[in-house]
Amino acid sequence: MFVVMSHAPSRLRLTAGLALVALVVACFAVFGLSAEAVVNAFGCAVLVAVAVTDLERRIVPNRIILPALVVALVVQTALDPSAEWGIASVAAGGFYLVAALVYPAGLGMGDVKLAAFLGAWLGYPVIVALFAGSLLTLVPAVVIIATKGKEGRKAAIPFAPFLAGGALIALFFGDAILDAWLG
Repeated sequence: MFVVMSHAPSRLRLTAGLALVALVVACFAVFGLSAEAVVNAFGCAVLVAVAVTDLERRIVPNRIILPALVVALVVQTALDPSAEWGIASVAAGGFYLVAALVYPAGLGMGDVKLAAFLGAWLGYPVIVALFAGSLLTLVPAVVIIATKGKEGRKAAIPFAPFLAGGALIALFFGDAILDAWLG
């Protein structure tokens, strides 16, 4: 008896591949043919890989996020020598670390490292990314609680895809949003 195994990519992975192509094109369309566009395309690739992995396996893989964090810190600092990248990385990761320590079942260390990566990659607009990602998470949370009642409060939601969505908002609109917030 032969078992036919399908090695075809899942719909999620195909969708993620198409999304990545669209994001890379958007990065070059918005940021031109520049080092900034390359760095932002790299950041988008990391987001897509982490979001897909979190959706499939409920984990933010260290083998992706830790090297990406180092690369983002080194490259951003080389392109724009300032403390912004390190400060934003430590602040974002530290903010989520406190949340993870207060309620470990609610936020994983992978999300903490993802927040640190976002700070190293985006700089100060990471504030927009964290805020927008948290707001985006409210949509499924409200739906789950509305449909499952008390049981829904303990439901696990993969957070990385929502943080990735917040990061994309921050990437393309973060400076304008920060300017509006700060008046």
